[in-house]
Amino acid sequence: MDVEALFEEHQPALLRYLTRYTGDSEEAADAAQETYLRLVERPPRRADNVRAWLFTVATNVVRDGRKRQRTAHMIGLEDRLPVVDAAPGPDAAYEQAERRRLVQDMLGKLSEKERTILLMWEDGFSHSEIAEPTGIKKSSVGPTIARALKKLSGDIRRLKEGFR
Repeated sequence: MDVEALFEEHQPALLRYLTRYTGDSEEAADAAQETYLRLVERPPRRADNVRAWLFTVATNVVRDGRKRQRTAHMIGLEDRLPVVDAAPGPDAAYEQAERRRLVQDMLGKLSEKERTILLMWEDGFSHSEIAEPTGIKKSSVGPTIARALKKLSGDIRRLKEGFR
């Protein structure tokens, strides 16, 4: 599946839809990006109507995000604190170290700009916040993330399968 071609073909309409659906261009951009991440990680079983799949997933991404926000607000977790687990055992510590090494190797395959943009996006930066320090247009952030994820898609699948 050519994710970049699908992105180029469907992104404008998906973003227009999500902007109207959410009323917030930043939330729409984030939801669209999450939708393409899911396309890379778990493509649809049938490729005959990817457009419908994208719009359905995008709608669910927005709904799920809003549900999480409502739940966090209801139970007073607006300022979520990190969960502190007990110290991992030797096997878990080795697995964590191995996972970190694999992720670093994967990120090393990207250009510096792709790596920076992807890591900022993963940290929750908006497209506007990513565009300014990286020196690219806001409209180029999404395609750059999609290209980086496409480059890493096989590695991401192998990483997930190896650590279940």
